[in-house]
Amino acid sequence: MLVILSGVAGAGKDTIKKELIERMEKVESLPSFTSRPMREGDIEGQTYNFVSREEFEKMIENQEFYEYDIHHNQYYGTSRKLLNDKIKSGKIIVKDIDVNGTEHLKELLKEDTRVVTIFLRVPKEELKKRLEVRVDKPSPQEVILRLNRFDYEESKINLYDYVLKNDDLEKTVQIIKTIIENEQKMEEE
Repeated sequence: MLVILSGVAGAGKDTIKKELIERMEKVESLPSFTSRPMREGDIEGQTYNFVSREEFEKMIENQEFYEYDIHHNQYYGTSRKLLNDKIKSGKIIVKDIDVNGTEHLKELLKEDTRVVTIFLRVPKEELKKRLEVRVDKPSPQEVILRLNRFDYEESKINLYDYVLKNDDLEKTVQIIKTIIENEQKMEEE
């Protein structure tokens, strides 16, 4: 099963993903590939798989991605091989991905894999506060760029199986944990 977490930058996707991995058996992350430089706190193969822009473009050429996109002038993509290997191993994969990637993955995998999509909502003012205190300290221009994407991301919530307001981490994690457990039971029936 693939569980997709989406929401604008700063919605809490990464924090929730870490909590789910810590609290649930069989849950693993599937880091995207990216051409962006590593930031403080990033761990190769855990946060992302970091490659140069040229390497990423070569991977596109070789059709190594289920989907890829450009955000904030950097490539991000989902590896076919990594995703397929984790699904075959029986793991529950939790992946944070944008709305475009969600749309593509749902369409591409619908015949073979149970895909559960969850959109995390955060009020725009709260999002601005979160972005301003992030560890990776986005520049004022990056904050504006991410806030400008807010309305676009919100306009796509009808793609999602579940839409949650993420204003309480513990509550949100518990709800998502319950969603995964229920979806797993339905998959087994």
